[in-house]
Amino acid sequence: MDEESNSYFTGLIFSLSTLVLQQLGKIANPLSSKIERNLEQAKTTIDMLLMLKEKTKGNLTEKEEKILNNILADLQLNYVDEVKKGTAENAEKKSTDSAETKKENTGSIP
Repeated sequence: MDEESNSYFTGLIFSLSTLVLQQLGKIANPLSSKIERNLEQAKTTIDMLLMLKEKTKGNLTEKEEKILNNILADLQLNYVDEVKKGTAENAEKKSTDSAETKKENTGSIP
């Protein structure tokens, strides 16, 4: 492979990585300038990177393989972090809602 092809592959990996960071809500969407979080889309994009890793196995330079592996590890850790954060937020919201419901019900009993 020539140097130009190598830079295209690396550019593709970085583009997909940036997309995942947007989908995780880590960076703003450049079109809307808003932080938008969509974990399902993030997982799909990470899965696409994993598929690229599998399909290009044995055809990457050492540098490309290292970049891809490092980016995948970082994105997967960020994804798990966001899933845990979402689970904690949901649990906290349910707890708050439950406490408010109990307070309302207790207050309405004569």
